[in-house]
Amino acid sequence: MDNEAWAGYKAIGERIQEAVAATGKKRAVVIVECYPGVRQDEIVAGLADSLASALILRSEDAALEPSQVDHIVERYMTDDRVFGYMAPFRIDEFYDPARVEAMRRQLDEAENGIAIVIGFGASLIAEGDVVVYADLARWEIQQRYRSQEIGNWRTNRVENDILRLYKRGFFFEWRMADRLKKSLLGKVDFYLDTNVKDAPKMVTRQALFAGFAQTAIRPFRLVPYFDPGVWGGKWLEANIELPKREHPYAWGFDGVPEENSLYFQYGDVRVELPAINLVFFESIKLLGERVYARFGAEFPIRFDFLDTIGGGNLSLQVHPTVEYIREQFGMSYTQDESYYILDVEPGAEVYLGLKDGIEPEAMLADLRKAEKGGFTFPAEKYVNVYPTDKHDHFLIPAGTVHCSATGCMVLEISATPYIFTFKLWDWDRLGLDGRPRPVHVDHGSKVIDWSRLTDWTTSQCVNRIDKVNEGEGWTEERTGLHELQFIETRRFWFSEPVLHEANGSVHMLNLVEGEEATVESPTNAFEPYVIRYAETFIVPASVNAYTIRPSGPSAGKTVGVIKAFVRE
Repeated sequence: MDNEAWAGYKAIGERIQEAVAATGKKRAVVIVECYPGVRQDEIVAGLADSLASALILRSEDAALEPSQVDHIVERYMTDDRVFGYMAPFRIDEFYDPARVEAMRRQLDEAENGIAIVIGFGASLIAEGDVVVYADLARWEIQQRYRSQEIGNWRTNRVENDILRLYKRGFFFEWRMADRLKKSLLGKVDFYLDTNVKDAPKMVTRQALFAGFAQTAIRPFRLVPYFDPGVWGGKWLEANIELPKREHPYAWGFDGVPEENSLYFQYGDVRVELPAINLVFFESIKLLGERVYARFGAEFPIRFDFLDTIGGGNLSLQVHPTVEYIREQFGMSYTQDESYYILDVEPGAEVYLGLKDGIEPEAMLADLRKAEKGGFTFPAEKYVNVYPTDKHDHFLIPAGTVHCSATGCMVLEISATPYIFTFKLWDWDRLGLDGRPRPVHVDHGSKVIDWSRLTDWTTSQCVNRIDKVNEGEGWTEERTGLHELQFIETRRFWFSEPVLHEANGSVHMLNLVEGEEATVESPTNAFEPYVIRYAETFIVPASVNAYTIRPSGPSAGKTVGVIKAFVRE
């Protein structure tokens, strides 16, 4: 399907013009449905030369007034900078029926030629003779928020706080847009990648879904991105060969399908699309029937990096229980997680669990006093501190107080609701924006499990590593997660090819030791796939079996991977 992809507005406009001509209609309607954040003015201007239109309608002129939208969604947004409540809305609830009807009359009365309807909700105005879906990745939306190029959809509130912008996107706009996307994308004519300014790519629906089908039966990686933070370190820059930034990199994300993107290659045209699209449209092949039955079209596992080597401590924090996250935020599962220590510098430590004999009321009083300022919270008085080394694994069930201290390169393996961190203490510092980072002691006080004291934490959460299998040239170990968590992790050390078999769940893996390894199919079901140190990759549940062997500079040496999947 290499001939079903186009780059640049001239080629894209000409192809849409051909599709219009193929309808045989003297008056044709082109619908350009847009994900919130798409540069609509760019699309209109870009298509102007090659797609002469008699009428251009902005569908959002038929939407409710911003003040009305604000009023409807207000209770879901809350006054908090970070947390809202998952909103249940559909896009049609925010369009005025009278305005929609008036816009439809404009289309009916239009002269011969092409009418373009563009916007978030454009598909509500007319079915269209040619339908284009314009999309972009969540990470790109965030960059447009940060640069203040865009704000939130249909609001009177002028906002420059990235946390509040993200909150409204996460809890309201993106949920509504995803519902529309899932219902519409299988019926459009073309898919338009608008991630890069003035460099659009377009593919046919058939080519797009062929890409989904191919990806869901083979190993693949997501497009990574990296972000600076107040506690950022030096490891990511040095080991991932990243460009220098004013502030050091704190996070690395290459295992978060809700925010990462995918590249699909069609001949000379590389299309970038949100990885969540694959989850939506190849759910069972990707996730497995059992995982899909439990979570629906959501990817429940997340891998990311937290770099404090040469940096600072993470915030002291805790994650909500399932009951609390469901009642307070409308989420169906919580952010259980673990710290796999990929690398360390001397003196590295992890804070985990509470010390014996502490008084909860005293700890909370000190946290609230520190939150007000002028008082440094004595973390070591209340929280266990464990020295750590490379390849240690710390399990962190929801409700457990924790924090990676300076000197750690953490591969965080967790469930996906990744913004639900209640910061308890942030070490007397400001964020990169010069503002105090949000602290949520009130939320945290309601979910801390005060029974997770030293003995429990040490026996249940620190290096619970058991050998479960071995063969010639390989060893398999269970490293977690805790029995209270739904994710299972296995670590493999191997100098010879080791076989991995399907177990009803998608697999997410990372090469934690060694320079290179190759993933292969015993039946040649997919081409060999090369991975390198610290790279995360995904093997869909539809892959019945695969092997991994040391390759390239690691051939003949012992390498290591860690694998996560949903426990039965």
